[in-house]
Amino acid sequence: MTAELVRGQNHPLSVARLEIRVSASHPVVAGATLADADGRIPGAEWVAHPASPRVPGLEVSRQAAAGHRLAVDLDALPEAVHRVSVLLALPSGGSSGPACFGAMAAPFLAVTGTDGAEIASYTVTDLDAESAVVALELYRRQGAWKVRAVGQGYAGGLTAMLHDQGLSGAAELAASIDEAVAQGVSRAVSAPPAQRAGGGTGALRTAPAGGGTADSRDTGATAPAGPAAGQGPGAGGPGAGAAAPQPPAGSGPISYRHPGRSTSTPPDPAPAAPPAEPGQPSRPVAGDATGWSMEERLYNQVWGMFEDLARTTAAYRSAVDFAESRLEQELDRVLSDPRTRVGPAADAAREEARAKQAQLVEQARAALDRDLTQLVAEAEVVEHALPAAFARWDNPVWQGYQVPLERPLALRLGDLHLPERRDLRIPMLVRLPLQRGLWVDSGRSQGGPEAGLLDAAEMRRLAVDCAVAHAVRLLAVHPVGDYAVHVIDPAGAAGAALAPLLEQGALREAPAAGAQGVPEVLARLTRRVDLVQMAVRSGAVESLPPDLDTGEHLLIVNDFPHGFDDRAVTQLRYLADEGPSVGVHLMMVADREDARAYGPVLDPLWRSLLRITPVPDDHLADPWVGHAWTYEPSLVPVGSDVMRQVLWQVGQARKAYGI
Repeated sequence: MTAELVRGQNHPLSVARLEIRVSASHPVVAGATLADADGRIPGAEWVAHPASPRVPGLEVSRQAAAGHRLAVDLDALPEAVHRVSVLLALPSGGSSGPACFGAMAAPFLAVTGTDGAEIASYTVTDLDAESAVVALELYRRQGAWKVRAVGQGYAGGLTAMLHDQGLSGAAELAASIDEAVAQGVSRAVSAPPAQRAGGGTGALRTAPAGGGTADSRDTGATAPAGPAAGQGPGAGGPGAGAAAPQPPAGSGPISYRHPGRSTSTPPDPAPAAPPAEPGQPSRPVAGDATGWSMEERLYNQVWGMFEDLARTTAAYRSAVDFAESRLEQELDRVLSDPRTRVGPAADAAREEARAKQAQLVEQARAALDRDLTQLVAEAEVVEHALPAAFARWDNPVWQGYQVPLERPLALRLGDLHLPERRDLRIPMLVRLPLQRGLWVDSGRSQGGPEAGLLDAAEMRRLAVDCAVAHAVRLLAVHPVGDYAVHVIDPAGAAGAALAPLLEQGALREAPAAGAQGVPEVLARLTRRVDLVQMAVRSGAVESLPPDLDTGEHLLIVNDFPHGFDDRAVTQLRYLADEGPSVGVHLMMVADREDARAYGPVLDPLWRSLLRITPVPDDHLADPWVGHAWTYEPSLVPVGSDVMRQVLWQVGQARKAYGI
């Protein structure tokens, strides 16, 4: 049965050799891009377009036309490829055709097998001023391929589209595509793919068109920043900062040499998923994503789960909205005609419309439940395999905790979930070192139901407990002596929560209190930021004072703005803006309403910090579809002594190193 997809919905692919058919009311340019696990295109040789129609495992048409057939062989794709995006664009410079997709009928795409049997279809609707669109996406998850309806349009055309996928030289490639189409590189429809032994057609393993070698140049492209890089939860997306993998030759071996590393030893292979029962989805395996270590693979897998949950939920909500809209339209048609407004015929029409709406919603829910069941199984497997930095406090990995020898890739700040499946929790991971400070909101403006049951004093207590839990985790995941915590607590209100840190010697000095303590700590950290910045900019790091601690520092500020004058506020803003780049990080425990007297002068401070809450709250958004995710902090279970045990281990290590 054919799956009629709506935007964001996905469908499994049961065959490897596919044909993607494109139908449009006016000539369009069809192409495809190959991308790595982070969705980035490392180089122009990973793009199939009219001027270069073949890449390994993929072939597209050579000219603009109202109909296209793209040949795809998933087994022939390079192993580094995890996504294939099907692109449509309007020819530029033509006066006879429309200037945007909104001026023409919606394009239609169908994914079929080589026997012509249709697997999935998608009509790209809701386009307006866009002249290029990513219509479909074939992507690999847990060793299996799926097709997703994307429908992401770009008013900036091919250049904007290719640039958004991380391709350097996007404008130059777009210009070459436009030139090839305008000049008519091929005046006839491209020949069908060569016959394979055993019959049938399919894309062949060929070197990239153009006669070049298959080894890519190191483009220096980096993975996209994750949500906390300014648009959602988390900081630095999966694989951020890693050079893009090189596309292998069409039929040659894959090179695993990392261009940014001195060692030539390849990474350990990712574990293979155990075979699934016939007709059943593959069983999940922890660490089946790409990466140079198990830690990086688990990190990337968590982000893959996050994206899958966001998109499958978006598809479900879109389908429900469509069903509701269709029901309203059909009821309006019944009511608009006086002859059919009342009577048995009207009642039958209403019942039929409601039955169609219920059927559509039921189908959408079934598809959602299928995907959620798979994600729940994967989350359970992954959760038990996470290292301490990624794990909840109740994970047994903390019982065998040892002080690490190097800083981890990321840190868990809590969990995220959506109302469609509240028991499916996605770890909220942020990259280390922190690129943004943290703001633990102690106010009562949270949207979660628990906040309304707590008074102001209880919220402040919970916020301090939350901040201490995060601080202990930061201390625990860094090597001995590489991380220091400072506390400003002008009124001494956080004494009980800070007791474990003081008892185990995790604080190098007592919390700063009173009118004298605040400026002293701020001045010391501000001086450190100034000195390190000057040394780095002048290339004279070796000239730093010998008594200057160049490790990472975390400043916890409780009860802001109590105890802060105008000068102290200015220094705090400076630390928030400039500190992260030189290893000084800020964690605020504050209610924004308490600082209302400063007016808008503090707005940049709040915006520069990642807001988290001590109780569940739905204030975070993902970078793909913008869902409101409910955040739950990572807190120590009631009655557990795990935090004190971890601090004791840290303290013993500090003593052993004489710190």
